[in-house]
Amino acid sequence: MHHKQHLKKKDYFRIFAYQFKPHLMNRLIPIILLMVVFATTLVSAQEPSLPKYLTESEKQALETYTFGNANRTPPPTGPVRTMAEWEEVEYLVVTWQPNFPNILRQIVAAAVEECKVIITTQNETSVSNYLSSNGVDHTNITFLDEDWNSIWIRDYAGNTVYSDDVGERALVDWIYNRPRPDDDVMPLAHASTTGVPIYVTDSGTNDLVNTGGNFMSDGLGNAFASELILEENEPGNPYGVSAKTEAQIDQIMNEYMGINTYIKMTALPYDVINHIDMHMKLLDEETLLVSKYPEGVADGPQIEANIDYVLSNFNSAFGTPYNVEWIDAPPSTGGNYPDTGGHYRTYTNAVFINKTVLVPTYRAEVDVPALQQWEEMLPGYNIVGIDVDNSGENLISQLGAIHCITHTIGVADPLWIVHQKIKEAEANETVTIEAQVKHNSGIASASVYWKEESASSWTETSLSDAGNDMWATDITIPNTEENIQYYIAAEATSGKQAVRPIVAPQGYWTINLGNVLNVNENSIGTVLGPFPNPATDVVSFRFQQEVAEVTVTVSNVLGQQLYAGTMNTEGGTLSVPLQSNWTGTLFVTLATQQGVSVKKVLKN
Repeated sequence: MHHKQHLKKKDYFRIFAYQFKPHLMNRLIPIILLMVVFATTLVSAQEPSLPKYLTESEKQALETYTFGNANRTPPPTGPVRTMAEWEEVEYLVVTWQPNFPNILRQIVAAAVEECKVIITTQNETSVSNYLSSNGVDHTNITFLDEDWNSIWIRDYAGNTVYSDDVGERALVDWIYNRPRPDDDVMPLAHASTTGVPIYVTDSGTNDLVNTGGNFMSDGLGNAFASELILEENEPGNPYGVSAKTEAQIDQIMNEYMGINTYIKMTALPYDVINHIDMHMKLLDEETLLVSKYPEGVADGPQIEANIDYVLSNFNSAFGTPYNVEWIDAPPSTGGNYPDTGGHYRTYTNAVFINKTVLVPTYRAEVDVPALQQWEEMLPGYNIVGIDVDNSGENLISQLGAIHCITHTIGVADPLWIVHQKIKEAEANETVTIEAQVKHNSGIASASVYWKEESASSWTETSLSDAGNDMWATDITIPNTEENIQYYIAAEATSGKQAVRPIVAPQGYWTINLGNVLNVNENSIGTVLGPFPNPATDVVSFRFQQEVAEVTVTVSNVLGQQLYAGTMNTEGGTLSVPLQSNWTGTLFVTLATQQGVSVKKVLKN
């Protein structure tokens, strides 16, 4: 069974009757009606092949097109959190572009196994028959009968936020940077179809131009973009929106989306679109997947400079340096990259759909190692490659791939688990497993499941409620040379259950034994400790290489810096005093001229 929605622009005003701001309806009805009027006079859905970039006619239309309408919605009344792309989703949304049926079919076929799917099309019968003839189950599909302009739904669909981390779900809609009015109202259609409230950043000086492909969130208040976001809202911008400083943009992102740190990188010289999803992706709170080009080729130097900028100026939400995974960006069959006429081929333009990840592919000789790398980085996930570079459906030639033509809407009641992976330990060492666990009904229980990698069964150890939504326990690593595999499970008071990683137990985290947690491997040498752990007044570390002066930084689990200074070793031992008001898990960063080591300490 499938569902059909006959939603037109006149119906969209009803979605604003929501709990956050119920009094807005009377203010918004005339504005919505005005939007209907101007939308019907501009670019229509009769242009089914619009590329990701502006056409020449659209460039001319910029002079007369009205982007956004004043006074649609104010920001949320309280704090919100933007979901990370790897969190649990309820819906995948796509626009059915007839030029790319095979690509869209594969996306839908994978997605219906994981979540509900909303397909925007004015040709439900033909699309439905096409999917049926290819064996695609319709149970989770809703057809949305609505006009549209383009397939690039990542750029114009709404972004999921939650009040108080896991509370009421809503969508946030930025001003779309294309004169495509049917695309522009799609977030309203999605909100109406799903019954999800929506906020729109075009009220007064909050008229923010932004696009989804140039945004990536870690779910903890950090987000990435290119400096395109600054250009789109600078004085003299072609969209007619108010000029904004970077600080003003950051404030809007904080109020509407809960972004506290908005990292903006220099735009790439050969990337016409300047969307970061074409060369970077967050795999988790600490890991950046980044496109790698041969030395000196195309945008490679600028990408490397951008990553150096990030690593030198920002830490993850856990207060630790980001881990960077590089993945080769493939050339054309003739060996061309963007600087020599090749398209912007990428493996980072992928989308998480719960336990499945859809990755763009090109040809076997370059795809096989790339997909293998994805499987190694995300064990247990179903990694599905989808060809975007064939003569029949050459999506990549229009400057986009899989992430660009999909968007997701998070679940209504997330059971949120945040955990910093323990990467390394030693035999007989006691490690602290700590996680932030939260659900709107409360948490009934949480556990860590762990085992030696050759073992066939998991050991369950309960986590204790440490307060402030933190759950923790200590585990003593067995006297073994085997690595330890583990995952975290939780049950809400409502009965909902969840695991992290989301694919557990098929996928899990691994604690490597006999290694040191060095940012620059083998540069600083082995750092033993911490001793003791847990610690009360002082914690010590032993350097196996001779070192005199160490720069020490202490941060808590929220990434707040508690101490920064320089200390001296005595006989190779560094002792760090711990203040009485420091509690819980601490991250001690030890930096020398040779490198950096990050250690995790539990403060009694």
